[in-house]
Amino acid sequence: MKGLHIQGIGVSEGIRIAQAFVYRAAHGNAGGASAEWKPIAADPAVVEAELAKLKEAKARCAGELERLTEKAKETVGEEQAGILAGQRKLLDDPAFYPKMEARVREKLEPAPQAVSEIVSQVASWFEGMTNDYMKERAADIRDIGSRLLACLSPGERAGLEGITGEVILVADDLTPSDTVQLDPAKVVGFITRTGGATSHTAILARSLGIAAIVGAGDAVDGIDDGDTLVVDGAAGLCIARPGEAEAEQYRLRMGQDLERRKSLEAYAARPAVTADGTRVELAANIGTAAEAGAAAAQGADGVGLYRTEFLFMNSPSMPGEEEQYRAYLEAAKLMEGRPVIIRTMDIGGDKELPYLQLPKEVNPFLGYRAIRIGLSRKELLLTQLRAVLRASAYSKVKVMFPMISGLQEWRQAKEILAEAQAELRQEGVPFDENMEVGIMVEIPSTAVMAGQFAREVDFFSIGTNDLVQYTLAVDRMNEHVAYLYDYFHPAVLQLIRTVIEASHSAGKWTGMCGGMAGDPLAAPLLLGLGLDEWSMEAGRLSPLKEVLAGLDRQECRELAERVLLLDTPQAVRQALEEFRESKSV
Repeated sequence: MKGLHIQGIGVSEGIRIAQAFVYRAAHGNAGGASAEWKPIAADPAVVEAELAKLKEAKARCAGELERLTEKAKETVGEEQAGILAGQRKLLDDPAFYPKMEARVREKLEPAPQAVSEIVSQVASWFEGMTNDYMKERAADIRDIGSRLLACLSPGERAGLEGITGEVILVADDLTPSDTVQLDPAKVVGFITRTGGATSHTAILARSLGIAAIVGAGDAVDGIDDGDTLVVDGAAGLCIARPGEAEAEQYRLRMGQDLERRKSLEAYAARPAVTADGTRVELAANIGTAAEAGAAAAQGADGVGLYRTEFLFMNSPSMPGEEEQYRAYLEAAKLMEGRPVIIRTMDIGGDKELPYLQLPKEVNPFLGYRAIRIGLSRKELLLTQLRAVLRASAYSKVKVMFPMISGLQEWRQAKEILAEAQAELRQEGVPFDENMEVGIMVEIPSTAVMAGQFAREVDFFSIGTNDLVQYTLAVDRMNEHVAYLYDYFHPAVLQLIRTVIEASHSAGKWTGMCGGMAGDPLAAPLLLGLGLDEWSMEAGRLSPLKEVLAGLDRQECRELAERVLLLDTPQAVRQALEEFRESKSV
């Protein structure tokens, strides 16, 4: 009999077969439906007693998070432990815990109500953003709120102690603090009703090597304790109660999957080298300083893109120079001397920052964003550049500006950088006087003028995600036109070649940090075009090293010349597929 097939979002690859363990967490209802609370008495002694309860709960919560952070360092590593360390830090944020105290004092709310109200406000703030990554930060807010509520009402809590053998966890949701406590020897996979691809729970599942599916909806209600489950994390598919033939098919695939993963592990410690001995520089994209550790562990040659906007977006208030400096320095130290390219904040478009009170726009991707904000609010860019420069004194740090559309913007940004340098010199603060400064190539006008830019910049980094969007006039988030979004479009390929050739003519170099850089199908084409540095998500490094190891650079140059004569994305893809098949024969 065919089993129940449940489709969700695959967030951590792998095929696993085990019995279901249905988990019901007993966290408090932080930020959820309103409970019935009665105001406390307007008596200073009663108010102070309630504040003391809140303070004690905060201390207990902080202690638990610190213990979980230490546990996470052992199970998922220093970099991912930063997720829980970030929750601990949130307890001291002026936009979080102090506002709970204020509600107790001013509104005479009991501590649990104050916690629930503030958690609801902050979580709703994140949920209202259009960027998926930021929406899913709401889960972290509710996680810490639930822990605070539990600390206010200590008692027996639900746990995972009942797990003995190998299981696949079935839950409404798993918080980051739930996930970090999972033992991969026992919990080999999980499926949840809610959740998204960029949640911290998904990130932790990948770090733990647990096959995981999130956002499966109400279909999880069809799973009972003890059911045999198949989880295919790559396909986002869970099969409950599979038939014997179907189960056997997945057992075979599970064995193949484990062998494949084992073969890729060897590439993490190797440099990326082609079959003819050409050394290729592969770097990693990161969104937090802690992720630099994961990049180093995967054998990255450096960080090709540090998306600093997440430092701003993960905070309810503007990070100051000192906080930014510590984050940039931490990333540089984790990379142990390898280069770290820090992009100044790329806010706007689908990345909102409510405390900046940016104007609502009809078309934000074409509006007030990235370097345009930095140039008009000079104090923000100046503060960030001071922090970057200070970090450059201790490691190989570089900086690049996003969304540059013309030379005037580049020169204005350079003037602010020069001002930051002059201030630090006057203050006697050390920095790298020869720090490389580059730009993102995301706008067609910049690619067309690459020859003029190459005389002034130190390097280019091609951001294919936006370059494709602006070149083809396609909103990649719009389901009605998304089929037109393709970095193999001949016009996009011509712009990429223009940029690479312009940089080489001027003795400069070009990197790529968009999605195309991590696509194995694009690898021979980019190698043939002469791309100098490739930057991608850390998990893609080993698979790409494997592909590059089978390529000859001269063959790839000849391939690139043929491909650049083609006139449709479909023809380009077909040529690349045929080339890949010829190499696998």
